[in-house]
Amino acid sequence: MKYIVALLLAVLPLNGHAGAIEKLKSFIAGTHSAQANFTQVVLEQNGKRMQSASGVMQFQRPGRFRWTYQKPYEQIIVGDGAKFWLYDKDLNQVTVKKLDAALGSSPAALLAGSNEIERGFVLKEAGQREGLDWLQATPKAQESSFSAVLMGFDADAGLVVMELNDTFGHKTVLRFFAMQRNPKLAAAQFQFTPPVGADVIAGD
Repeated sequence: MKYIVALLLAVLPLNGHAGAIEKLKSFIAGTHSAQANFTQVVLEQNGKRMQSASGVMQFQRPGRFRWTYQKPYEQIIVGDGAKFWLYDKDLNQVTVKKLDAALGSSPAALLAGSNEIERGFVLKEAGQREGLDWLQATPKAQESSFSAVLMGFDADAGLVVMELNDTFGHKTVLRFFAMQRNPKLAAAQFQFTPPVGADVIAGD
């Protein structure tokens, strides 16, 4: 569950009435920063809820983001443009690794700022459901942890829901609320210093 937040560098409303693929491309071309509340639910193959959480997401392109989990546990995940930081308050533990290694061939690559999104993903319209227009993005890389990513856009071209289907048959559903597009965010939000006394674990 922890790695999910690193997969999304940004989510925000868009303008226009184009199809879901065009909305995604417009998003990548025109988004500089975003802030939103979110809920996250992880479901088993049978639809049973495994985990749930909520918090606040902020991001600033390129490559800077901060996800603050508030319930049911406190965690902070920060991308500072070069490194990925995960701080678990209960464990008093920090995991740090190179940002590229943490994201890899993931849904983050869809939203991280490259305008060549079709280089890493096969995109297709996925019809309508729940009153939303859906896009499906399938990673081309076989080593990806995800089999498909779906994004649901509302009538105003706002990205409302993302569904991440992993290779273990689990589905993670992220819903975004009170979205702000291109707000001014303090640079300090995308910096992280491990708390004194915390265990720091360096990854690849």
